[in-house]
Amino acid sequence: MVGVAAALIIAQLVLRGWVAFSGFFYWDDFILIGQVSRYPLWSAELLLTSHDGHVMPLAIALTWLVTKAAPLSWPVAAAVLVGLQLLASLAVLRLLVVLMGWRARLLGPLLFYLFVPLTVPAFAWWAAAVNALPLQIALAWVSADAVMLARTGRRRYAVSGAFVFAVALLSFEKSVVVLPVACVVVALSAHVAGRPWRDAVRRGGALWVAGGAVLLAWAAVFLLVIQRPRGLTGPEDPGALLSRALSDGLVPALFGGPWRWERWQPATPWADPPGLAVLICWLLLIPLAAWTIRSRARVTAVWLCAAAYAIATIAPVIVLRDGPGTAALLLQSMRYFADFAVIATIGLALILQARRSAAAREGSSPDRRGSDTSDARPRTAGMLPRSRFRCRTGSIGGSQPSERLRTGPTSRIPRDLPTSTLFAIPAVLFLLSSVISTITFTRSWEPSPARTYITGVRATLPAAADAPLLPQEVPWNVLNPLAFPQNMTDHVLAPIATPTTFAAATPRLRMITDTGEIVDAHVWWNRAITPGPEPQCGHRVRGSTSIPLDGPMQIRDWTAQINYFADRDGRIAVSFEGDTETVADVRQGLNTVYVRLLGGGDALRVRPLEPEQSLCVGVGPVGVAAFPR
Repeated sequence: MVGVAAALIIAQLVLRGWVAFSGFFYWDDFILIGQVSRYPLWSAELLLTSHDGHVMPLAIALTWLVTKAAPLSWPVAAAVLVGLQLLASLAVLRLLVVLMGWRARLLGPLLFYLFVPLTVPAFAWWAAAVNALPLQIALAWVSADAVMLARTGRRRYAVSGAFVFAVALLSFEKSVVVLPVACVVVALSAHVAGRPWRDAVRRGGALWVAGGAVLLAWAAVFLLVIQRPRGLTGPEDPGALLSRALSDGLVPALFGGPWRWERWQPATPWADPPGLAVLICWLLLIPLAAWTIRSRARVTAVWLCAAAYAIATIAPVIVLRDGPGTAALLLQSMRYFADFAVIATIGLALILQARRSAAAREGSSPDRRGSDTSDARPRTAGMLPRSRFRCRTGSIGGSQPSERLRTGPTSRIPRDLPTSTLFAIPAVLFLLSSVISTITFTRSWEPSPARTYITGVRATLPAAADAPLLPQEVPWNVLNPLAFPQNMTDHVLAPIATPTTFAAATPRLRMITDTGEIVDAHVWWNRAITPGPEPQCGHRVRGSTSIPLDGPMQIRDWTAQINYFADRDGRIAVSFEGDTETVADVRQGLNTVYVRLLGGGDALRVRPLEPEQSLCVGVGPVGVAAFPR
């Protein structure tokens, strides 16, 4: 059993490793990387910041560590993702052992969690994975601690659970669900065993109190820091969005789907299952639920709780991420409910652990009656030599002894064989289906304009150290202008740049192309500095001087080409009238300096910063910097 479980986890890590190393940094990753490059690790500006509605200091800290260790190195980041996935898989295995014991049917729920495509999109994207994987770890670990606390009363499980809960909250605010989920798992594990669930929940009180204190402390900080990036808007058709999330995303994924993904650059892939496949999945899910409810006692509550969690997971995305055509694609991307994989795994384990119902026993043949393989408690005693041990199990709290486990050479193996045979074919089909969906997702996710761009910049940047580069926008399919100013090169490339790589003024205008090459550039003549009144000089600048343009300019990011003659080396400050100044170095003689300006108006203001400095400014363009294509 241990060897089979280990082999399954290793196989999952191999597949997930291929997924991870096929990808690259994407979108929000560059915002986070630029942010962590500007602050020390323990600064409040870094850890207590709101990113797109998220407060996640531990996720930010992990990004900081990876960036400092290997700037913009995807192999290192991918290795970290695989490590986090290993922790999540081990946490789920621990939970299943707690719920079911070391028995063959544990492999079914484990196989489901390890390979279900539901978790793949969130795993492949760094910014999503550092949220989703700690949540999955916490759901499994804290639930296992809660069950063990209710069984044994040992307070160390309360301490362990509260600590992991705190770690999860500091990684992702959605981790508020961890404590309620753990409470429900304790209740359901007692309920399906036919024992009072209220008593079981009461015995876990130490964890509920400790976790509640953690939650209150976290909530106080969260409410002080959180910022909504935009106002809330009501979804136009929440029913249709919920239907698409279930039919195109969640339900097919439970059966190894969606098998087919669509992607329009630069969006992430979204599930696009064939219509017939969606219908088949629903036709399988509904009878499966009905059959398990009829054949297994007390599992209706398990199905209801799983359905409630699914809807509760989808609803915030519909409300908080609504936009024209946006919410539907986000829901179909499936990364927002990757944690449902853990919930479904727990539900499957509880259903398999439930006793057979009276109706199922009445329908069985006489020689099969009483041979139910589902006991109230996991048969961990099955790991021991049967000729020497006779074990007695108790209730979840140890107050009511149950029937003795049978011993002897024929008590377990023959009864488990029919179950193994029954589930072998569906398990193999699910595995093949899941692998196909994972492969098709990876093929869709692999093309990366960002990889081309960063690779090119990394190769050419050292050779461009003779003069600084003006900050510019990165290609729109790496990070679009809506992210300004985080989409500027001095933010995105900060981890691999030196302090002199970027500046607001430069004597040589160059730009970075979409493929990462550094080429000479020029300034468009959107507007021009007008000829000055002084012959052989143009505009004489001795103090703060207004230099008119040949027309007004709207407020935005512009580049001014200042052609000047200086009587000595020095510095000048350039701005639009009333806007922020940009400081530029000037050299003695006839030269040119390119200055990045943010603002607008119909005149530039030039001010020497050195005493007695004088210079002449001639005609030159003010406009958009561009390079030949």
